[in-house]
Amino acid sequence: MLLDLLQSSYFSVFLIVALGFMLGRIKIAGLSLDVSAVIFIALAFGHWGVSIPKELGNFGLVLFIFTIGIQAGPGFFSSFRSKGKTLILITLLIIASACLTGVGLKYWLKIDTPSIVGLIAGSLTSTPGLAVAIDSTQSPLASIAYGIAYPFGVIGVILFVKLLPKLLKVNLEEEARHLEQERRNKFPELSTCLFKVSNPLIFGHTLMQLNVRAVTGAIISRIKQGENIIIPKAHTVIQEGDYIQAVGSEESLKTLTTLLGSREEGKLPLSDNQSLESLLLTKKDIIGKQLRELNLQRNFGCTVTRVRRSGIDLSPSANLELKFGDKLMVVGEKEGIQGVANLIGNDAKKLSDTDFFPIATGIILGVLFGKLNISFGGNISFSPGLTGGILMMALFLSAIGKTGPIIWTMTGHSIQLLRQLGLLLFLAEVGTSAGTTLIATFQESGFILFGIGAAITIVPMVLATLVGRLVFKISLLDLLGTITGGMTSTPGLAAADSMTDSNIPGVAYATVYPIAMVFLILFIQLIAMMA
Repeated sequence: MLLDLLQSSYFSVFLIVALGFMLGRIKIAGLSLDVSAVIFIALAFGHWGVSIPKELGNFGLVLFIFTIGIQAGPGFFSSFRSKGKTLILITLLIIASACLTGVGLKYWLKIDTPSIVGLIAGSLTSTPGLAVAIDSTQSPLASIAYGIAYPFGVIGVILFVKLLPKLLKVNLEEEARHLEQERRNKFPELSTCLFKVSNPLIFGHTLMQLNVRAVTGAIISRIKQGENIIIPKAHTVIQEGDYIQAVGSEESLKTLTTLLGSREEGKLPLSDNQSLESLLLTKKDIIGKQLRELNLQRNFGCTVTRVRRSGIDLSPSANLELKFGDKLMVVGEKEGIQGVANLIGNDAKKLSDTDFFPIATGIILGVLFGKLNISFGGNISFSPGLTGGILMMALFLSAIGKTGPIIWTMTGHSIQLLRQLGLLLFLAEVGTSAGTTLIATFQESGFILFGIGAAITIVPMVLATLVGRLVFKISLLDLLGTITGGMTSTPGLAAADSMTDSNIPGVAYATVYPIAMVFLILFIQLIAMMA
């Protein structure tokens, strides 16, 4: 009965996943495999004759890569601008050292060219690389060599990623917190301050004439004139002795002090018909608009004092582009605030909903983009492939954020669920597929080709680590993403992803993966021409 059940792919998948999670929770010297253990269980099942349909693995791969791109997209281009050159140089080092290691061993051990290009593609677990190797050499030896190198290409990167933090004695969670703090420091902390107007130069001027927001960067939230507390409007006239409450960075509040007069202790209370509320932006029509376009002061008599996004308080400048899920801190009369809430949505339920239309549409576009064949002249061409096409399309769509009524974003819970599901399906299929030929390839081809493949896998990662940490001094989270992206290793990224809640490895992976894929294809074609 058990043998019959094992022939059922859905039973085998969940059995592999369950056993993988059990194995992954075992810690030895403080090290555990976590979700990566699934692939080791899958290798054993594959050796025993259990198979998972390739399409099921591709389905999982599509979900995993698409969610990586969707999550990494918003930070991809800023990361590319700030760290792109460094990460690309490390990626080129990975690809070049892998190819040079292969070519060097080819001449030293007198290995045929088809086998070497197959070993390079297998060691970097690159299916597009294998396709180019077969097309360039027209030899079955490339496929055999790929099969020999592929298992260690998968397992070697996973083990390297898992062991590296221990070897370098780096706590990934502490490093993630440090990098998050650095990111926050780029956005000045906002605080609230009370001022007393004593500068005679501004007596009798309206807020429009003073242009406080543009001049100082601070936002006036309310004003006390005599015994009345009012919500500021453009035509509000500033008088001597007025008390003004404002929100801004320390620098902007210092500038405002010079303009108004002096700082005071305390805060201005709200009157019975006034309120300060945090409102969620969940309406599609508002996403992508600048704050000035909403004209909240004129339409509702309300002022936005700050915008909270991804745990960071942003100053509500007039040209701030609004994103889905932004929290707007709004002050005004209760009726006006209700109007703002209706305008921007303020529907917390939508944050937990999953709209599958953009997911399906984005994946369709990614698959189609992956089919494109880009020619560089002569016999050299490049196709993004399934993984590259979906990743690049997801990055692009996520960075855009919105197209008409379609929102190209997903909630954090949806991303985590689909990513984990996709990853488990992918690892189960990849492992059983590699396990089928693992013993046979050793018996047929011996250990020489396997050793060459292992060297092609290990040498680039060691060099990347040395150069990344000693020369460029980049964070280990960035380095893990760069190594897995440079090695075009999705299972390796999965291992890094399971070790931290930070999305920094995913962003680095997405930054370098397309570049690694292009250069690996070009290098394989060049090596094939050497035959």
